[in-house]
Amino acid sequence: MQTELNKVIAALRDFYAQEGFLFEKDIGERAITHRFAVYLERQFSGWSVDCNYDRLGERTLHLPHGTIISTDDHLGKSIYPDVVVHQREIPNNLLTVEIRKASNHTSLEHDQHKLMALTDPHVWFAYWIGVLLVLDRHNVTISEVYVSGVLDQPMSLWFAERLKESGLGVAH
Repeated sequence: MQTELNKVIAALRDFYAQEGFLFEKDIGERAITHRFAVYLERQFSGWSVDCNYDRLGERTLHLPHGTIISTDDHLGKSIYPDVVVHQREIPNNLLTVEIRKASNHTSLEHDQHKLMALTDPHVWFAYWIGVLLVLDRHNVTISEVYVSGVLDQPMSLWFAERLKESGLGVAH
């Protein structure tokens, strides 16, 4: 898991080195998410990297009824992950990333619940690792790692420390 998270850090390092314009001009989260996916794709050779991907093979992603996260996208709050690293043809979902701008002051709860759901081993499309990133102009202000449907506190602390060592994180 540390190998995959180190690749996320490498992608963030390249993203911040090249994409400062997005923050200077206060560009929207979807554009930031797309540009981050470009750098993430370079780290995961042999994998597909997609934004807002809503399928697993021929099946559409849907959560069981009664879950806290909606699959209705008319409000832009869907189960569709911001960025995924996966194999499209087979159920091999490696990594899902939720990205927020630090200037977005709405609650993180939706993204946190989404990552819990997307990594829940009891759903048929579970991702191995979920990562929440809150980005400001120069670094990652909040990072969390989700595994098996829960926040993995030790891995989150390790990841935050690695971000800080890389000059991309802030002290917690």
